[in-house]
Amino acid sequence: MDLKQRLVTFATDAGFAKVGICRPDAVPETAERLAAFVDAGYHGQMAWMAERMHWRGDAVALWPAARSVIMLAEPYTPEHDPLAILKQPDSAAISVYAQGRDYHDVVKKRLKRVGRWLIDQAPEAEIKVFVDTAPVMEKPLAQAAGLGWQGKHTNLLGRDLGSWFFLGAIFTTVALDPDTGDISHCGSCTACLDVCPTDAFPAPYKLDATRCISYLTIEHKGTVDDDLRPLMGNRIYGCDDCLAVCPWNKFAQTARDAKYAARPDLLAPKLADLAVLDDAGFRTHFSGSPIKRIGRNRFVRNVLYAIGNSDDQTLLPVAQNLVADADAAVADAAVWACDRLTAKL
Repeated sequence: MDLKQRLVTFATDAGFAKVGICRPDAVPETAERLAAFVDAGYHGQMAWMAERMHWRGDAVALWPAARSVIMLAEPYTPEHDPLAILKQPDSAAISVYAQGRDYHDVVKKRLKRVGRWLIDQAPEAEIKVFVDTAPVMEKPLAQAAGLGWQGKHTNLLGRDLGSWFFLGAIFTTVALDPDTGDISHCGSCTACLDVCPTDAFPAPYKLDATRCISYLTIEHKGTVDDDLRPLMGNRIYGCDDCLAVCPWNKFAQTARDAKYAARPDLLAPKLADLAVLDDAGFRTHFSGSPIKRIGRNRFVRNVLYAIGNSDDQTLLPVAQNLVADADAAVADAAVWACDRLTAKL
């Protein structure tokens, strides 16, 4: 086998479900699309998208010495119906990817293992590994590498992967034969667009992040607009609706790493239990979880929005206890939740 074949074999043996190769300059249209996204204001408070647009829109600019981009997919497919929790208004809906260990750590460790192998095989090689923490447009690169395509919801999906998988990238100075890029196989299906609670898709293949619940619960700081709060339901960290309804999930691969298994306490945690977490309690409870990065204040703000949407009068005292919270957004959310619950008395 040549180097590329051996690389694919090693990476799949290491736990990745699929591997593809593309050139760093494989998606020249990315810069223009990113600029249009930012110009429309769809990035919201994610200023880093605008500030690093030169690198994010052009993988060549990020590392001019790179000659190949190795894109790898790692499944985290849930064993349960991720939408069932939406019918339990007194409990919190947490995105599937955040119910287990932090994927940044898990995927990066595996990427480094593959990278070390590549250097052993080609000592002159240099590499850089990326897992969603650098200005890299993983999804367009993954499509160019043949892993799948960006669906109408802008997430990547594949005919042999479904929707539930993480992406990792290895940039290398080694020239590897590129794979054939994929094209959209969404056809006339609009399931992902139709299910969105906040109408965050102005058009197929376009996302307005400022209306996306994943953005609102994770990236957005301060208060959320009043008109969007009722639409968030009990989703307190991320949203899986558009992923979960995709018909291609019938081909989703089983998660290969036990670290992605959902923590039992994060499958349907009670809102009342989460709302009372102070900073120390929050950091302890979510140690090793990606949820930890948003901090206690943003997290409890989200929980209070869910309490306001619950119609559960037993949660009124919980919200009342937070109306004088030191964080302004938490206090505002508590008042809003109290007003919503008392209006139903």
